[in-house]
Amino acid sequence: MKKERTLVIIKPDTLQRSLIGEIFSRIERTGLKLVAIKMVRPTQKQLYEHYNKDDAWYEKKGQTRVEMLKKAGKSINRKAIEYGKNIIQGSIKFMTASPLVAMVWEGNQAIGIVKKLVGSTEPLTSDVGTIRGDYQLDSYDLAEADDRGPVRNLIHCSDEKSEAKREIKLWFDKNELYDYRHIAEEILYDVNLDGIRE
Repeated sequence: MKKERTLVIIKPDTLQRSLIGEIFSRIERTGLKLVAIKMVRPTQKQLYEHYNKDDAWYEKKGQTRVEMLKKAGKSINRKAIEYGKNIIQGSIKFMTASPLVAMVWEGNQAIGIVKKLVGSTEPLTSDVGTIRGDYQLDSYDLAEADDRGPVRNLIHCSDEKSEAKREIKLWFDKNELYDYRHIAEEILYDVNLDGIRE
């Protein structure tokens, strides 16, 4: 449990708004340990592998989009699956707009801790106190009005253990992940606090 790892990607909107330090600091203050970090310019192939979506996902997301358009009284001019594919195509266009910062954080419940800190996918509905809730004002409606696919929401984090393992392997070579002792681990994980006694 103490060694659970999660992938975090700082997206172009964070980089361009000079919020990297702020977001890094918020994750760091949780007590998680940084075990990898690098700036990258991803390829489209890498991003398609990262998103790892199939036709069922495209259809489901596209159908949601169709329902939103109907509710807004807008015309439907594509099949649902095409609307779904547009989300990933838009994400890839956005994620290749500038370099990204990829990180791996480690610690007890790392995936859940980072997800809680990041907030929900849509910044407009993310809670105050979350990264997306505090630093971004984009919404599904605005993304739809601009016909750009995804919302711009500052940061990506892994949703579950299997996804984290797959994503980390995609973004980092094994030799780029560091295993080291961090002094904060003594206060967080040393049951008897033997490591900090005089």
